Amino acid sequence: MEFRPCIDIHNGKVKQIVGSSLKDAGNHAEENFVSEQDGAFYADFYKKNEIKGGHIILLNPIDSEYYEATKQQALSALHAYPKGLQIGGGINAENAEDFLAEGASHVIVTSYVFSNGKINYDNLNRLVQNVGKEHLVLDLSCRKKDGDYYIVTDRWQKFTEEKISFALLDYLMGYADEFLIHAVDVEGKASGIETALAEMLGNWGKIPVTYAGGVGSFAHLEQLKQAGKGKLNVTIGSALDLFGGSMAYKDVLKFVNQTK
Repeated sequence: MEFRPCIDIHNGKVKQIVGSSLKDAGNHAEENFVSEQDGAFYADFYKKNEIKGGHIILLNPIDSEYYEATKQQALSALHAYPKGLQIGGGINAENAEDFLAEGASHVIVTSYVFSNGKINYDNLNRLVQNVGKEHLVLDLSCRKKDGDYYIVTDRWQKFTEEKISFALLDYLMGYADEFLIHAVDVEGKASGIETALAEMLGNWGKIPVTYAGGVGSFAHLEQLKQAGKGKLNVTIGSALDLFGGSMAYKDVLKFVNQTK
């Protein structure tokens, strides 16, 4: 288990939101925390602590009036910590190389690959050809429907037909260096993890997987470690003291370091 930090940017500001509340219409999201600091501040903080593999997520669509402000925040973070952070949100085959050139270690992709409800193989192959498997993280963020977890796209608002399964993970690992998986229904709520999802991912465990969603206490963190068999990396947002929560950053690092 490793700690993977996050820098979520919405309407030009670093925020922690309730994932299921995000709407493109009106650029709306239910906010848990809005930082007075910019993306570069957090990137520099993680750099000083030598924490790698965190992700920057642009939460505004490209056609939003706030997209450019959000993008500038993201670029400032990349410049502050070159090759230390991954970036996602609106990534496609045309702009992926630009973000790598700006300092991202990886690009994170969902909607461009999972379009119209299923895997777009042309887009997936184009991405790998342009940036290489070693620079690609597939975001398999999901929500529960009819007892199973389905990948959701377009800032977690649209269900796809693609169900999280060993077969899907086995197939997609041929195209990606890592997976990032937000449990969207509990994202930003700090109310507990999706244990069934964590168990599935831990039982698979063939390439690095970062789990995000629902961790609100050290008891939840222990549950994630047990369910994921210590194989899952973890992102903590709203519950972290850096974002107004009660979980001390230094204690989180101490916990995950003890699991290695």
